[in-house]
Amino acid sequence: MQYYDELETRPPAQREAALMAALPGQIAHAQKNAPGFARILAGVDPSAVTSRAALARLPVIRKSDLGELQKEMPPFGGLNATPREKLGKVFVSPGPIYDPEGRGRDWWRTARGLHAAGFRGGDLVMNTFAYHFTPAGSMLEAGALALDCTVVPTGVGQTEMQVAALSGLGVNAFIGTPSFLKLIVEKADELKTDISCLKKAVVGAEYLPPALRKAMRERGIDVMQLYASADLGHIAYETASPDGGVNEGMVLDEGVLLEIVRPGTGDPVPTGEVGEVVITSFNRDYPLVRFGTGDLSALMPQASPCGRTNARIRGWMGRADQSTKVRAMFVTPRQIAEILRRHPELAKARLVVDGEPGKDRMKLKCEAESLSEALAAAVVATIRDVTKLRGEVELVAPGSLPNDGKVIEDLREYS
Repeated sequence: MQYYDELETRPPAQREAALMAALPGQIAHAQKNAPGFARILAGVDPSAVTSRAALARLPVIRKSDLGELQKEMPPFGGLNATPREKLGKVFVSPGPIYDPEGRGRDWWRTARGLHAAGFRGGDLVMNTFAYHFTPAGSMLEAGALALDCTVVPTGVGQTEMQVAALSGLGVNAFIGTPSFLKLIVEKADELKTDISCLKKAVVGAEYLPPALRKAMRERGIDVMQLYASADLGHIAYETASPDGGVNEGMVLDEGVLLEIVRPGTGDPVPTGEVGEVVITSFNRDYPLVRFGTGDLSALMPQASPCGRTNARIRGWMGRADQSTKVRAMFVTPRQIAEILRRHPELAKARLVVDGEPGKDRMKLKCEAESLSEALAAAVVATIRDVTKLRGEVELVAPGSLPNDGKVIEDLREYS
């Protein structure tokens, strides 16, 4: 079967209607069962949140907020609707940040992305993601098992043993990071071990160099990417083109609602503009509403040629949290957003920080229809008021700033 289920090819309007119909119930569920959301969404009428515009008025909870939230209300910041004692697992990410896993089949929803990469029942899958503390190993194993694959849970490290197991068992599918796939293949070459049984790989958690994908394909290994996080599970996945290549971008998972917002704000940006990935999950155990991942991406204007009709994003394009320190003071994207809020004449802004150590200089480049000196002077005063730092202003024509999601660009060099 080419598609995982019929949800992947339903008309976009039908999908959107289903998402909007499910929103009020999920928000009400979060308010009633997750004490953190009862506080964060206090005063929100769930029955009124039936559109993207209404959703966009709710606060964004960012991944960077989890540490403080979890200290205030251990262990999950009150964002879990299922009590800790009824969960299946608890993971510990650096910070520490605690992430729950429920007891349902394919709880992280990774089977869909693995299926798109050609994983099928009967495949023997080597899962090299870590199984201790962090959830990557568990989340990908669950998806593979849901597809009736057989999993070899190797985890990270011990490349010689990995190569021996791969060859000895006849493993035909790999899960892990691109760099570890490269290490295993290189170790097999060094040991002169035949691993021609390996035919497909799903990679994630780091950048996949195009040259590496090309080199693997020349060896007969098709490599596809999957985008997931420890908080949300599966978010998006690559799809294959008829010629055996890979279609541009990544198709959104059916179990989430995506927004792309201007970094430092909760304001959705137009299709094609780079911004922060914000997800509302329909997971009943961990019902994250408007969760800011801290990742940058952009919506693509057209559906994938593979036939799946869900939205496509350009994949991971960097980090949205671009906070930096200037003259011992932190400057954040949220502050830049506040400056824009106070000056509706400005369409977009980008703070450029440069200068030698100890002689930091800030310049706010602002897109505006009017390039008047009076406006520039007013913005200079607002910079001082919001950041408590002096900054210059350069007004530029609309469309002049790069579409890369950067709100703060730090050009200082540190030796």
